[in-house]
Amino acid sequence: MKFDLHTIPFFVYKVELSMVNIVYNCKNKDVYFCKIKQYSMDLELVFAKYKEQTIQGRYITLDHIEPILHRLNTNNQLQIIGKSVQGKSIYSYQIGSGPIKILLWSQMHGDESSTTKASFDCFNFFEGNSNEAELFLKKFTLLWIPMLNPDGAKLYTRENANSIDLNRDSQDLSQPESQVLRSVFNSFKPDFCFNLHDQRTIYSVGQTNKPATLSFLAPAYNQEREINSSRLKAINLIAGINEVLQKYIPGQIGRFDDSFNFNCVGDTFQFFGVPTVLFEGGHYQNDYDREMTRKFLFFSMITAFKLIYENDIVDNRIDKYLNISQNNPVFCDLLYKNIKINYDGKEKIINFASQYKEEIIDGKIVFNAYIVQIDALDCLFGHYEYDAKGALYSDEYGNLPRLDQPANFFLGNFQFENGLIKS
Repeated sequence: MKFDLHTIPFFVYKVELSMVNIVYNCKNKDVYFCKIKQYSMDLELVFAKYKEQTIQGRYITLDHIEPILHRLNTNNQLQIIGKSVQGKSIYSYQIGSGPIKILLWSQMHGDESSTTKASFDCFNFFEGNSNEAELFLKKFTLLWIPMLNPDGAKLYTRENANSIDLNRDSQDLSQPESQVLRSVFNSFKPDFCFNLHDQRTIYSVGQTNKPATLSFLAPAYNQEREINSSRLKAINLIAGINEVLQKYIPGQIGRFDDSFNFNCVGDTFQFFGVPTVLFEGGHYQNDYDREMTRKFLFFSMITAFKLIYENDIVDNRIDKYLNISQNNPVFCDLLYKNIKINYDGKEKIINFASQYKEEIIDGKIVFNAYIVQIDALDCLFGHYEYDAKGALYSDEYGNLPRLDQPANFFLGNFQFENGLIKS
């Protein structure tokens, strides 16, 4: 790294060096040549300090986040940028004054809230006046839409109130929420876009028995899935994020399929020449509320800011990106093996699987397990697995599991309630 003290203002020079530790340096006329070891934040401590404690779990609505947004609105950072189908406010939260502009949006799908929680953790970080936050805010202007689909969030559905998937509306722009996002994109003119989502529990990393706790994608910009300079920046950024996250959740980072779909927002924005990264929060062991996933999403976003800040995205990292295994839908929530049934007077050994449905009951998300596959299973692994070792199946209806029935049954003498052994 080289600093020309004649061409770089002193305050910029100090800012750059405050993020690094100098190992040694030498002075040669007017130029400093420094070998530098990059500064590294303790992400665990940072997250623990700035986690937004008032929002937890999966059901996050506008009612939950509005008070926090107003609390954070100390200097007119908050704006209402549009209305949803049902007239709910769509907010933007803009911070920073730097030349690099980053547009981020969360809960485009109403039932995908993990990145919303992580976004508020990031807001607290940026409002915390740490040295790192101040440096970032001098480098970046961040425009965040924390909840693009407030109607879907309330209904806890992927779609908006018109039953339209906003991530398939990028060309028609038929919905007010889609129009809001496109209007912000056109007026803000971002240098990077972060498209923040959740993914289902069914995804593994490749063919392994490790869940895809986080997944990423640098969307294609054409049918041929070619790589231009814009997409390469997104690829390099993901490769850098993965390198950091592997230290925390080794083997649990996946890569999304990059088939081109012009109706998807990320593909469209990549087509427009803006490096776009898809973030997907997935399953972590025994974390159906996705509080651990939330933490790792926070890690990934802070790491992304750091990589862009340091311009550590210029090397060609295509190979490292492609070495991230693709997501593979081979998981189920609950897998039962070696079950004995009586079928047409004959004994048979089968396997079957159950999956949780997230259902709103009394304003809360309840995970109810239903039988979804019997015998010929698509899933190879279960987040919970039980080997019945030939125990006989029975339930209140008979001695055969049936598709779509609640996962309440007996295996031998063991009673299962909502998919798990009753304690």
